Amino acid sequence: MKILAIILIALGVLGLVYGGFTYTSRTHRTSIGPVELAVAEKNTVNVPLWAGVGAVAVGGGLFFVASKRRNG
Repeated sequence: MKILAIILIALGVLGLVYGGFTYTSRTHRTSIGPVELAVAEKNTVNVPLWAGVGAVAVGGGLFFVASKRRNG
């Protein structure tokens, strides 16, 4: 459970620092003889502030519960 908590905290912090991520997808591909044409689109996904804060909070809570369960 501690590993899941650490992963959530790390993802939450990354979401807060970067605010989103960008990826490239190929949408159209045509081949005419030896010539090949492809269209690549850049897409951006924004991570909301509340999602980053929530991930850090849930991860912190899980870490706290896991620590209490082991010591208690």
